[in-house]
Amino acid sequence: MPSETLLPIGELARRTGVNPVTLRAWERRYGLLKPQRTAKGHRLYSLDQVERVEAVLAWLQRGASVGQVRELLDKPTTTPPKGDWQARQAQLIEAIANLSQRALDQQLNQAMALYPAVTLCEQLLLPLLDQLDLRWRTYFNARLEQVFFHSWLRSKLGARVYHDNQLLQGPAVLLIEDSERAFSPGLWLCAWLLTSNGMPVEVLEQPLAAAQLQSAVSALRPWAMLIHLGPRIDDRALLRTLQGLPGTKLLGGATLALHEARLKACGLPDLFLFDTPQAALRLLQAQHRQPVEMTTPCT
Repeated sequence: MPSETLLPIGELARRTGVNPVTLRAWERRYGLLKPQRTAKGHRLYSLDQVERVEAVLAWLQRGASVGQVRELLDKPTTTPPKGDWQARQAQLIEAIANLSQRALDQQLNQAMALYPAVTLCEQLLLPLLDQLDLRWRTYFNARLEQVFFHSWLRSKLGARVYHDNQLLQGPAVLLIEDSERAFSPGLWLCAWLLTSNGMPVEVLEQPLAAAQLQSAVSALRPWAMLIHLGPRIDDRALLRTLQGLPGTKLLGGATLALHEARLKACGLPDLFLFDTPQAALRLLQAQHRQPVEMTTPCT
């Protein structure tokens, strides 16, 4: 009989997108995984454990907290669970209101150890940004909170991206902010999701003229380019510039709805549109796996 396929933790992480720290936390704290061990104590995972991780991820995407998943796997239900995301968001908002960097670090570090980056982006950070946007429209201390939080978040995500980039090799994805915003959370969330899923990035936080963008592409040689759009764009000039550049091109962000109709009508090959960091990640993963097939204009 052929021997059973066993994967080391690094390969399991590569296949599922869940980093080894989180996989070990799921095993130790929640009993979600049961790896075999080598004589030296190294973890080995059978293919059914790969399926187990994918099932865990499916429940997390439906809103479950990691503490609920084991029971959900043992006793399947069609009712979406109510996780602890609202409580986590409230704790982060309290830390922001108190200008407490230490509390923010503790809470996000804890969440990062338990959840993949995609889950945190979808269930915690994007809803948090929406709540803060509403809060800051009327709150008297809004500007102070905004400057404090954005400074902290850029430092936090930038450090993660830098650390991940040091461990990655190969051509990068070039990320560019196409607005004059002092800080773009969406751009940095895209960068974090990409590096945490094995894609090195180069981040340029300010708009570039056509000649500068061409020089950047010539020097950095990215395999793909992601341009994070602001509320106002010169779509004709942008598309004219992109037409002469090689590789996959992604345009979008939270303001995509303002520009989508014009961009879809462009007819430019290898151009894809995204509205969220998760959507950008999925597009690039699909393009990376199927570089020949993913050429439908403006999908």
